[in-house]
Amino acid sequence: MTGLALFAVAFLLLMLGYPVAFTFAAVAVFFAAATGQLELFAMMPERIYALMTNFSLMAVPLFIFMGLILQRSGLAEMLLRTIGMLFRRLHGGIAIGTVLVGTILAASIGIVGASVTAMSLIALPVMLQHGYNRRFAAGIICAAGTLGQIIPPSIVLIVLAEVLQVPVGELFRAALLPGLALSGLYIVWTFLVGLLKPSWLPALSGENSPSWQEVVKAIVPPLLLIVLVLGSIFAGIVTPTESAAIGAVGSIALSLLYRRFSWDVLWEAARETARISAMVFTILIGATAFSMVFSYTGGEHTVHSFLEALPGGAGGVLAFSMLLIFTLGFFLDFVEISYIVVPVIAPVLLRAGFDPIWLGVLLGMNLQTSFLTPPFGFSLFYLKGSAPQLETLDIYRGVAPFIALQLLCLMLLILAPELFGLHRMVK
Repeated sequence: MTGLALFAVAFLLLMLGYPVAFTFAAVAVFFAAATGQLELFAMMPERIYALMTNFSLMAVPLFIFMGLILQRSGLAEMLLRTIGMLFRRLHGGIAIGTVLVGTILAASIGIVGASVTAMSLIALPVMLQHGYNRRFAAGIICAAGTLGQIIPPSIVLIVLAEVLQVPVGELFRAALLPGLALSGLYIVWTFLVGLLKPSWLPALSGENSPSWQEVVKAIVPPLLLIVLVLGSIFAGIVTPTESAAIGAVGSIALSLLYRRFSWDVLWEAARETARISAMVFTILIGATAFSMVFSYTGGEHTVHSFLEALPGGAGGVLAFSMLLIFTLGFFLDFVEISYIVVPVIAPVLLRAGFDPIWLGVLLGMNLQTSFLTPPFGFSLFYLKGSAPQLETLDIYRGVAPFIALQLLCLMLLILAPELFGLHRMVK
């Protein structure tokens, strides 16, 4: 029971607001000392070195830098304004434009904070000014901003590929269609709401649409960068890490092309990249220490025995695992779940015969809900911080339909993976 007590204490401290990385590390050291196993930490330097030199994880700061350059240079803002204006004559047109922009930003920026903040500062005032329902406006911005967690190049997928020991490129390729399907569900839902409740999503018929030259200028270069980054991975020309480097250079080239580059933009993007990367890798180090002690105190064996004893066989284990991850997403971030929970449950699921690529996409779709589920969904915090005029309750209510759409997409992945070109079981 020591391993389970370890997890319970860590969870309690997280609920009390202690920093994630230091909580995991401190609890690991305390329990190792209490059980007389401090010698385990003699292995930590090797584990940290392996983590920091992992070639796949090197893509994380590079993709973060690429997204921040596009955001800081104002290219994301130009894209959002142009597409938003293009659809604004439809009921819900601004919201549909927001989803399309969120999809493009997901494949180029891939950072939830940057996407949600940019759209809340640009699209939200226009929506509220023209009478959009406040809850729906809040929900569509949060939902569109989190698409970067399932649409490649996603940091979530990179982490999951490392945990599941599958090629990042294959996981990117497998997740692309489900991510686009989720984006399509958001657009269909917006269209239906516009038909059924037009007063919620009024059309802006008096506004001028952008010219085709403005549309081409705003959309084509970012799309070319996306095709270059993802296409080179899917074609097998470069590794995801090499592609991330190409994307970082390409984002600087785009900022130069649009005459938006400055040394201040470069400095701010580099500083923010260092801050976010340091936060992610510090959490990974703390999670490594935690999982090491959890495993050696018998917690992993206890969980495996519990999962294998569940009724329903492989289906019962899968259902319980998905429910557990979804529930933990109300309180924990994807990094902690990926490095603490997934390594414990994944071996049981893989032994049951589930395909690791399909499992990675499934976990990624499930983890994406953690950004929307209250009370600790990161997207909700980003929106509230950048749009204080919105009530917290409006944000919580606004994201509810989009959480349901994510769960619908998750169910389709489980019940009909062939729709997305995937296979549930290993062939």
